[in-house]
Amino acid sequence: MSWASRRRLMYLAGVILFFTAVIGGPIAYKIISIPETCFDGKQNQDETAIDKGGPCVLLDERHLAPHAVQWARSFEVRPGIYTAVAYISNPNPEAGVRVAHYRFGLYDSQNVLVAERTGTTFIMPGGITPVLEGPIETGNREVVHTYLQITDEPLVWERMVNPAEQIKISNQQLTDSPVGPRVDARATNIGLDILRNPTFIVTVFDPVGNAFSASGTALPSISPDMPVGISFTWPLPFQFPIGRIDIIPLLPPQ
Repeated sequence: MSWASRRRLMYLAGVILFFTAVIGGPIAYKIISIPETCFDGKQNQDETAIDKGGPCVLLDERHLAPHAVQWARSFEVRPGIYTAVAYISNPNPEAGVRVAHYRFGLYDSQNVLVAERTGTTFIMPGGITPVLEGPIETGNREVVHTYLQITDEPLVWERMVNPAEQIKISNQQLTDSPVGPRVDARATNIGLDILRNPTFIVTVFDPVGNAFSASGTALPSISPDMPVGISFTWPLPFQFPIGRIDIIPLLPPQ
């Protein structure tokens, strides 16, 4: 290679190096200095999956304790009319699901489908989420088995808190009347903010822990430190002795 050719090559290399430093340097710095986020499509900042876990709102279900449908049952309210209820247990104290689609299936003694009901619920963190559906007509066919199926796959788990923990239930009383059993209780908001549109699910168990009746009610709001009465009624007498009564408040997770 001649001296002139080498000189032109050195000049070209210098030009390329100059533009690389002037243009490429700032671009590289900008790329390197972009902060890691939960929306960058990368598994970083201690995430356990891409944009899940670590400091992110979305969570990796593989690193959570499994949730489960604890039980599901149906109770005849009137001839041919049933109420279905189920308990979903979630042992994760800071993880929940905002929207979960479900299907209740009600079956007779031959395991033939009698009726079904679909809906949506949330799964509260760190406890039991009751799911209640009714009235469900069965055409006077007897329901023997009830199943609740969560139809979403996979569920979207998020870091969240349960605002219903601010509601405390007290003064439970069961009374019988000519129009049927009645459960009364008091709900108190121990938090600092007004809680709007809370719902309450009551489940009645026999002495060995089998649920045999359920009902629900709702309030428009509960102000802080202002106890509010809640009531649940049934049209027919209970057929079993009472062992315990669960009243669980529900509010969408935050």
